[in-house]
Amino acid sequence: MTSGPLAQPLAGIRVLDLSTVYSGPMAAALLADQGAEVIKVENPDGDICRRIGPAKGDISSAFIAMNRGKRSIVVDLKSEQGKVVLADLIARTDVLMENFRPGVMAKLGSR
Repeated sequence: MTSGPLAQPLAGIRVLDLSTVYSGPMAAALLADQGAEVIKVENPDGDICRRIGPAKGDISSAFIAMNRGKRSIVVDLKSEQGKVVLADLIARTDVLMENFRPGVMAKLGSR
């Protein structure tokens, strides 16, 4: 980690962002702004925010703003293979962000 005025306080922290719509993705973007490595997980249909507001192609301005600075991966969390990928990602993650309904993470095999 670099010291001094340009040091990023969350450098070296990995965040797995399973959230959708506005609040979760925006919170994760703020962590990325502070130097965290944020990995955005989208289902095969994509985050609904890709289709909300002004867009170019399949990416809206809202989606760009809320997912800046993130890496991304598409995972079908309902498939068995997707659940294996999710478990592997969680094992290598410091912070997990999600905004599913209660009980969804348990159905995905994570608690």
